[in-house]
This record gives sequence, C-alpha cells and structure tokens, in this order.
Amino acid sequence: MLDRVLAGRMAVIEGIDEDDGGGVHVCVTLEDDPGRDLAATRHPARRFFFTPEEVEPLDDDEEAKTRPRVLVAGIGNIFFGDDGFGVAVAQRLLEGPLPAGVEVADFGIRGLDLAYALGRPYDAAILVDALPRGRSPGALCLLVPDEEGAESADLDAHGMNPLAVLGMARRMGDLPPRVFIVGCEPGTVGGEDHPEGMSMRLSAPVAAAVDEAAKMVLETVGRLLAGENLQEENG
Repeated sequence: MLDRVLAGRMAVIEGIDEDDGGGVHVCVTLEDDPGRDLAATRHPARRFFFTPEEVEPLDDDEEAKTRPRVLVAGIGNIFFGDDGFGVAVAQRLLEGPLPAGVEVADFGIRGLDLAYALGRPYDAAILVDALPRGRSPGALCLLVPDEEGAESADLDAHGMNPLAVLGMARRMGDLPPRVFIVGCEPGTVGGEDHPEGMSMRLSAPVAAAVDEAAKMVLETVGRLLAGENLQEENG
C-alpha cells in the first residue's frame, strides 16, 4: 500500500545509507511533504528508503550541478539546559525558507553521524553550538575551528564535541573546504538549577539569542555563497 502512495511522487535525496549486509539504500524525503522538516530530526515517518533501482532521476539540472552546497548542523544535548542551543537554532531555521543548496539538520549528540555527514561533498559547513568562552550568556560569535585542537580532541560516541567531530571527519576523509562554528555563550549547562541535573529549557538570555543566531547563520551562508573570505567575528 505504501508503494502505491509513493509511486510517481517527487523526492529529495537526503543521504545514501548502507545496511549491515552491505546493501545500499537511498534515503529520501517527499518534496511536497508539509512535515518534511521533521526529516532533519531523523523522524522515521518522514524518511523513506529505496534501492537505487527503485528511484528514477529527473532530467539533469545544470544549475544544481554548479550550485554550492552548505550544511548547517545544529548540535547539543536538549536535556542539558543551554547545551540545546544549537538544536533550537536548527529547528528555527527549518521553520522558514532556506537558500537553494543549503541543508539544515539537527544532529543532537550524534557525533559519529555528523562526522560521516561532513565527508559528503559540501562546499562549506556551519556548526551551531553552545560555546563557553567566558562572555555574557547569550553572546554570539562566528569562529574558524582550530585544526590543531581538532586533531587532539577525543570523540565520545555518546556526546558531541565539535572539535573532536571535525578531527575524526578529517581522519576519515575530506572535510568541506570551509568550516565555521556559530557559538553562543551558555548560562546554564547541565541543569545546575535542577536536582536531577537535567533541564529542557534554555536560559532567558540564550533563548533570546536563538533568532539572532539563525539570522547570523543565514547571513554567513549568504556571504559564503557570494565568495567572501570570512574571518572570526563576535556579536
């Protein structure tokens, strides 16, 4: 029944996955699915898998072939207060239209998934995360990751250290030519005000910075697509 519903529909390829037996599957979302943004959170009801023989490519789009591709990755633990900042920004970006060639995804604490994603042919990647730097809570910054620090950081399969993920991705293959981090100074991480050590709420100054961070991401994307040579910036 599901095959009949999907037959003839237009889809967008979100990834190529390999199962335990070595079989290759094309992961797609429906172009006209009003809930397609949920696919960025890896929602099982919005992502469909086919063998390469089951999908039919459209006519070649010459413009799409030359269009730069940018990955925007929201990362962090939503149960640890302000550490969920990057996830909140990704969700905010998914609520509105995105420039052509820009993909936004919520990676949460799935460091290995992000490392693999960074190995895909993107022209640039922007990681969005809570980043303590001793500033006022809610302060934003645009950073260029330190390559030496990325190589020495350890990756936790159950956590998300952006530098460790970049280091692993580099060891696995090529990184996008340009990588940036949009960071926000956290106020509460790990739920200090909660005896259980967990909280799904952003502190007031960090919550207030979500819209501005989303705007910073889109401005950074626009400048990248325009070919600007971006440097570290504080906001």
